[in-house]
Formats: sequence, C-alpha cells, structure tokens
Amino acid sequence: MKRKNACLGLQTHCKYTLNLTKRRLKQQHRTSIRVGQRRYYLPDPAPDTLQKYFIHVLSAKKRRMTETTSWEQNGWIEQSQIILDSYDKLLGKPLVDRNCSISGQAEQLFHAPFVVVCHGTQSDPLLSYANQLALELWKISIPVLLQTPSRMTAEPVHRDERAELLARTTRDGYVDDYRGIRIATDGKRFLIERATVWNLVGCDGTPAGQAATFGKWKML
Repeated sequence: MKRKNACLGLQTHCKYTLNLTKRRLKQQHRTSIRVGQRRYYLPDPAPDTLQKYFIHVLSAKKRRMTETTSWEQNGWIEQSQIILDSYDKLLGKPLVDRNCSISGQAEQLFHAPFVVVCHGTQSDPLLSYANQLALELWKISIPVLLQTPSRMTAEPVHRDERAELLARTTRDGYVDDYRGIRIATDGKRFLIERATVWNLVGCDGTPAGQAATFGKWKML
C-alpha cells in the first residue's frame, strides 16, 4: 500500500512539473510586453487586432510610468521649496502638508485646491511658477507661462494698483487682504478675493521674487 501511494504521489508530482513546464514553454512563444518589472502576456491565441490593442494600452501605461510630471520640470521641485519655506517663515504656518518628501510637497502644491503663482526678480518680472489650478484659471500652458511678464496677468487699467500691492508686499513681507481684478489669456476677467502675496527668499537668503495664493474668485 505504501509503495502504491508513493507511486501515485510521484505520478502527481511529475504531472504537475510537466504541466508547469508546458505553460512556461507556451509563454515563451506568446506575445508579451514588459512594463516596469512586470511582464504581461496577451491572450493566446490572440487576433492581430487584440494584440495591437493590448500592446497599445500597456505601452501607454509604460510611457506614463517614465514620463516626467509637471511639478518635476523646470526646476519646480526647488521652486516649490522656496515658495513653501518663504510662506512658512513669513506667515508662521504651512501652505501644504510638509510631512513628506520634497517631491511629494511639490506634487501637493501643484495639485492644491487653491491657486499658487509666482514671478522672478527681473526688472520686468517673468512668471516662474503656476500650479494646475492657476494654469487652468489663466488658461495658459507652462511654456507660455515661463515667457510671460507677470504684469500681463492684469489689465493695463489695473496695473498701477497691482504695482502698489507688490511694493507693499516688498516693504511688509506679505499682504493677506488683497482684492483685485485679473485677466486670463482668452480675455475673460475675474475678481480675486482675499489673496495672500508674500516675498520669496532663496536658500542663500537672496530675494527670489514674489508669490500669491488665493482660493476664492468670481468670473466677471
């Protein structure tokens, strides 16, 4: 009886090993695509159209995994730290949760449910950062944003008021009660309510521009 059971066990083991080997050999001849550390096998047999569809979907997933995201481009991880550090120092509170990596903080800032925008230190300052909500509100792409003087965010009739605001911010460090009208690239105007504007300081202590944030506005 023991000998019979042993033979049955050996047969079962051999059958399992054979089936496993067959599956592995079969996989070697199946269409597959590697995404990161994983390999995906397509249905076998798979019609050409189905194979093309799966390859398209998985290739798109692979591209998304390797693409650089918006907050990782144009030095915006470092720019985000300047924005957040300056806000913390001047207002005594964090703008976003900072209990994560600097990349995570940059991602939070970019996807924040409030507008964040800033400009540099040029004589006619250029916009140097805008989070997703700001890009959508002003209807502007990142490449165009980085070539746009910040004065262009306001109509000519409101630029003197804006210049006064920035001068007051330079003098006092920050302003947290600004109310004013801005204009998007498509000509639509909107009223900003209770915006905070503050001076930016680089890690070396030198001026790095000014930033603004607000969560309330009304289209005009």
